[in-house]
Amino acid sequence: MAEFLQQVVSGLATGAIFASLALALVLIYRATDIVNFAQGEMATFATYIAWALMNNGMSYWPAFALTLVLAFGGGVAIERTLIRPVEHRPEIVIVIVTIGLLIILNGLTAWIWGAEPKAFDSPFPNETWEIGGVIVSVRDVGTLVMVLVTVLALWAFFRFTPLGLVMRAVANNHTASRLVGVRVGWMLALGWGLAAVLGAIAGMLAAPSLFLEPSMMLVVLIYAFAAAVLGGIDSPVGAVVGGLALGVIINLLGAYVDFVGSELRLPTALAVLLLVLLIRPQGLFGHVAVRRV
Repeated sequence: MAEFLQQVVSGLATGAIFASLALALVLIYRATDIVNFAQGEMATFATYIAWALMNNGMSYWPAFALTLVLAFGGGVAIERTLIRPVEHRPEIVIVIVTIGLLIILNGLTAWIWGAEPKAFDSPFPNETWEIGGVIVSVRDVGTLVMVLVTVLALWAFFRFTPLGLVMRAVANNHTASRLVGVRVGWMLALGWGLAAVLGAIAGMLAAPSLFLEPSMMLVVLIYAFAAAVLGGIDSPVGAVVGGLALGVIINLLGAYVDFVGSELRLPTALAVLLLVLLIRPQGLFGHVAVRRV
């Protein structure tokens, strides 16, 4: 039982990282109906910025905060300069733009900082607690708490602030929002900025375990996409639940199913994604799209 609980706690910490990036994917999808395939590379680039700041003498938390500010600005700039000009083009055009952005950011990261892996400090000590016979990593608990605090802050922003309510209205109906005077374009840009912040948080939490290198978040993005589909690609709550659930599922399968191990965790996540698409395409918390023909 103790081993089982340890795997669950560890899976929740890993799933929290998936949830953060999945939530970023959902924010952009709800506003534009497009999956941002460059979300992982944006997170990696932001994490490299944090590493550079800390490598030049800045302590972790000031570097963390400054990185989030820069990530937000970068997300807004990407929407204004790359996405806005093709906003009314076919969806495949925007998808190709995000894939192109993925390739550009990956190459730019390697060109600026090099391709060799770098160690990235964690704000949490590499220690463990023993609670009822269960060995719990302080780093895992810290990761989970940070993501949950981020999710709660985001929920409060969208639920209680005028700007958050306007952004929700834009995500639900662009045309009606324009008719009442909302600057829809800038609301979408702010959504990209918030998604970039969530990605940066995911990157900085993942880097201590994965080591920092240009393709660090590529696999994490696949897990995050699977988590978003599991929870419902149009549901922020589903993204969080899906990320946590996926982290626990692949951890338990890796620990208790011999042929899965550590090598088949990604295929297992993709298998979960396939099952969800076959059985419940809208995900656990998603809505079925009804179109009049």
